[in-house]
Amino acid sequence: MKVVIVGGVAGGATAAARIRRLDEQAQVILFERSGFVSYANCGLPYYLGGVITDPEALTLQTPESFWTRFRIDVRVRHDVTAIDTVHKTVTVSNLDTGQSYQESYDKLLLSPGAKPTQPAFSEIESERIFTLRTVEDTLRIRRFVEQHHPKTAVLAGGGYIGLEVAENLAEMGVAVTIVQRTDHLLEPLDGDMACFVHTKLRSKGISLLLGQTVEGFAQEGDTILTRLQDAPPLRADMALLAIGVTPDTKLAREAGLTLGIRGSIAVNDRMETSAPDVYAVGDAVEIRHLITGEKALISLAGPANKQGRIAADNICGRDSRYSGAQGSSVIKVFDLTVAVTGINEQAAQSAGIQYGTVILSPASHASYYPGAHIMTMKILYEKETYRLLGAQIIGFEGVDKRIDVLATAMQAGLSAIQLKDLDLAYAPPYSSAKDPVNMAGFMIENIATGTVKQFGWQDVKSLPRDGSVTLLDARTPAEYACGHIEGFMNIPVDQLREHLEDIPPERPVYVICQSGLRSYIACRILAQNGYDCYNFSGGYRFYETVKLDRCAAESAHPCGMEE
Repeated sequence: MKVVIVGGVAGGATAAARIRRLDEQAQVILFERSGFVSYANCGLPYYLGGVITDPEALTLQTPESFWTRFRIDVRVRHDVTAIDTVHKTVTVSNLDTGQSYQESYDKLLLSPGAKPTQPAFSEIESERIFTLRTVEDTLRIRRFVEQHHPKTAVLAGGGYIGLEVAENLAEMGVAVTIVQRTDHLLEPLDGDMACFVHTKLRSKGISLLLGQTVEGFAQEGDTILTRLQDAPPLRADMALLAIGVTPDTKLAREAGLTLGIRGSIAVNDRMETSAPDVYAVGDAVEIRHLITGEKALISLAGPANKQGRIAADNICGRDSRYSGAQGSSVIKVFDLTVAVTGINEQAAQSAGIQYGTVILSPASHASYYPGAHIMTMKILYEKETYRLLGAQIIGFEGVDKRIDVLATAMQAGLSAIQLKDLDLAYAPPYSSAKDPVNMAGFMIENIATGTVKQFGWQDVKSLPRDGSVTLLDARTPAEYACGHIEGFMNIPVDQLREHLEDIPPERPVYVICQSGLRSYIACRILAQNGYDCYNFSGGYRFYETVKLDRCAAESAHPCGMEE
């Protein structure tokens, strides 16, 4: 059996190694357009900033190491330009010599990946405008920074790559401005959770222009002008396009393969395309989203690796199936860790799912053990079934651990309420006896049983201030004095029982505290005394972060918290 693989990195290289482990006699040829067959895509921004100092550390395998260990014929700098699915051949161009030739196959695997989205305005040629996809791109940016010592940079796009590049350039002393078309960075996050990321970036000197659209570039000498739709142009020493990726499927399209959403390659759960003996994996393929069941594009290394293994199994005569992905991911933003799995509110709304949320701010480990840090967790669940839909966590240590637990629970089909029953490891340096994941389950159970009712930051502005409801802040007087919401009177939770006569029993009561715990206790006291009580989801800490971020986005002047 002769297998030809187009494209290396996560999908193609994984498949090649798996094929060899299953079939020692197979002839395997892997063509890679770039000069590197298997490299750490996710590590590229960290080479820019000098966190990774050796460029060879980014190279996971070389053509020589592939041959030595697996006897796989890897040909870098070889571009496959055409596929003939009838005669089962590919046309290959050697980019170093210009020679073109044909190669036959019994089985063909496509792993072309995705390319940086190139809008029409990006056609300007300049050594000061960059994209980041390959090792060569990284080396080019690194050389430019070392040779020209830029002082300013504009990044068009606020996704994973954009934020990682922004961090690494900022650590090198470059003043960075991120321009994002939507109102928040990191699309998998909800806007309120993204506020914590915005705050961190601004604290590190990174400027954010949210809700702004880049319309084009121009060059004046050594300066790049980034033209914006409704604002003056930005002047900088360099610019980087990081507005997303597009499936690189020109080859598949010209070969007549069936395409899916956004021009991706349509495959079944065996990773088979519409053409016999042709498989496809990685960022270029359309897959099933595990939560919504809808067709999706998920450009992450984990799914690409799994797909490569499954395709290899099927190429070698086994029967492996890919069930889909839920988009679990994590990113470092300076000392902050941001992690997501499943869907966010916007995706739930688009899918027509009736959902609920809980927001909590637990400590990363037992609060009495030194070094504990607060993390912010947001859990989405389906209202009727309490099926887990998604989770977003932002904090410091322990974030990755909790998102992996939640991702596993989601894939295992556990309900949101069953999170309370998970038997998770505990010792004071690592967790609490009630792990944050358990706490989320307790909170959702309280909602399901009617033990607690919630209101959120979006509801605060519309709460009446005419005395028809009672607005109560259950924090200490010192906390209240440091900042509070207009109209909320202060009665500390520990004094609430002695002040019930100050709260009219016929009026609904809306209660807030710093994190949501004391206000929950206050609500239990009030509810058992006949009050109709609502607990603020996320606490004043969450509210303050969201409101200050919205102010910062709208104005360069300091904003207060009063409504």
